[in-house]
Amino acid sequence: MPQPQPNDIGTVYVTPAHLARLEYDARRLASAPHRPHHSILAGRHASRLRGRGLNFEEIRAYVPGDDLRHLDWKASSRVGHALVRSYTEERDRPALFVVDQRISMFYGTRRAMKSVVAAEMAALGAWMSFQAGDRAGAVVFDDSRIDTVRPHRSRSRVLATLGALARSNQALHADTPVRPNAGQLDAALRSALHLATHDYLVCVVSDFLGADEQTLKLMRELASHNDVIAVMVYDPSARSMPGSGKIVVTEGELQVELDFGRKTVREPLGAMFDTRLQQTVDLLRRCGVPLLVLDTEQPTVHQVARLLGSFSQRRA
Repeated sequence: MPQPQPNDIGTVYVTPAHLARLEYDARRLASAPHRPHHSILAGRHASRLRGRGLNFEEIRAYVPGDDLRHLDWKASSRVGHALVRSYTEERDRPALFVVDQRISMFYGTRRAMKSVVAAEMAALGAWMSFQAGDRAGAVVFDDSRIDTVRPHRSRSRVLATLGALARSNQALHADTPVRPNAGQLDAALRSALHLATHDYLVCVVSDFLGADEQTLKLMRELASHNDVIAVMVYDPSARSMPGSGKIVVTEGELQVELDFGRKTVREPLGAMFDTRLQQTVDLLRRCGVPLLVLDTEQPTVHQVARLLGSFSQRRA
């Protein structure tokens, strides 16, 4: 297997070191989403339960039914009537990143491969979860295998996730003997169902090649007890074919050179890619989960920041 060259890092391949450096970018991203299910952040989220939790909220008048243990005797004696201390509990919100590294992701006509964008996106999410004090794990899959990293609240588990991403990513190459396996997406979602039991944030990062009604069913099943986000990674050529240039595409052993300068090549491919992209978007929207879209042209961290709304004022 060819080793990644220095100039390829961040465009064609990722390494654990490259993904580890994204920790500093993750610190700059906004970390307090108003609507958790619309954000890739796991964070620590306030529950609706009130009790003797972690965060003091307010002192208010006693009402029948309040727990007498929460009475603030000193404040009550000062004002002459009963007051209780109210707290907001915090709950853990583990995050699970389902990341596609199939051969279909080893494609890009602009800045980077789709596989690189997917790995960077998952790494940013894992670092943000860790920085928020939550557990983070991953399901990383290619056309022949599925690697799982169980969520845990530790730096070593984040680094294990980055290692799994880099290993799967670096196994991609044009002359791979592995055949495309569209069914691996559904298999990875089933693995996620075993890990994400309840109240997880599940972020599925893929080009969703091969997604069908079974995929829709699995996504809905995941979303029934968890917050699920679909992040679709696409190359701009899916919307608009370049007017010139050549690329080599492969499906394992078979390789074909495509000349975008030829109208007879460019237009049919453009129509096919556009139709496939629209069909995928329509299916994901039917899942009823938030859909984020990332392209291979712009830096991943800038796109994530824009999707989240803003950068944090805190410096890395």
